[in-house]
Amino acid sequence: MVSRFILSRSSSVLSRAIRRSISTTSTAEAFIQPVPSHPTVACLFLNRPQSKNAISMRMLQEFQECLDIVKFDKRHVHNPPSTNVIRTLILRSTSAGSFCAGADLIERRTMTPMQVNKFLVDLRSALGELESLPMPTIAAIDGPALGGGLELSFACDLRVAGHDVTKIGLPETRLGIIPGAGGTQRAVRLLGMSKAKDLIFTARMLTAAEALDWGVVDYVSTAPSSAFDRALQLAEDIVKNAPLALRAAKQALSHATDLPLESGNECLDFERASYDLLLTTKDRTEALEAFKAKRPPVFRGE
Repeated sequence: MVSRFILSRSSSVLSRAIRRSISTTSTAEAFIQPVPSHPTVACLFLNRPQSKNAISMRMLQEFQECLDIVKFDKRHVHNPPSTNVIRTLILRSTSAGSFCAGADLIERRTMTPMQVNKFLVDLRSALGELESLPMPTIAAIDGPALGGGLELSFACDLRVAGHDVTKIGLPETRLGIIPGAGGTQRAVRLLGMSKAKDLIFTARMLTAAEALDWGVVDYVSTAPSSAFDRALQLAEDIVKNAPLALRAAKQALSHATDLPLESGNECLDFERASYDLLLTTKDRTEALEAFKAKRPPVFRGE
């Protein structure tokens, strides 16, 4: 397993947890690893190359543990910017030409009804945790994103597809089921009702270019670059900005779909409350000083 540890808000304990995750990457089915050239960017790897990263019970459990590591990373509150801090998370495969082929249907045939029910509840919970992480998240789709795999990407803030990817879709209706981890709801919010119905009713497969046209993905890499290459470039653009402002922006944007339009000023009041919290931060002062001095700001997440 990726990790067997008691979560702690202590940065030293968390650092050991991440190192432990990295040390078992040869056998782990999901693990976290920082990007060496970008200390504030980390990758959450899916590591079942023999099955195109089909989601097994074990992978799901390890994926949930990885989310806990990221979720309870509070080091940015106390430590200087030189410390490795997760400000953007990229979800990707360990193997080229892969992303996630959905649930492991071979394993599914051996599962009891109780195990199936638990798996669906846990998967829905894990995608909710991924969606609610405080930092921006990017799915780097370098291969088929099918069913639960595409649902996984829907729970990320942004999606990047490799230029040569040819299978992106929700084929569940061909298998006698429907997307069961929030895919019907997230598809509507992302694509609109008509396109969501089209994608699910037809079980159609999209190429990367078609997925971009539909709005399923936000970027497509250019040859010979991979989706991860483009995702890392996007992450570079994101982490230049103030981490507390990014967290507040994500929170405010996420609430835009939670509050009904009829609430009127309630939506704007929430945005204003998030904005006001940033006015007294050290990062806000640093941004103004850097602008005056015509230099890049150095954000500390304070």
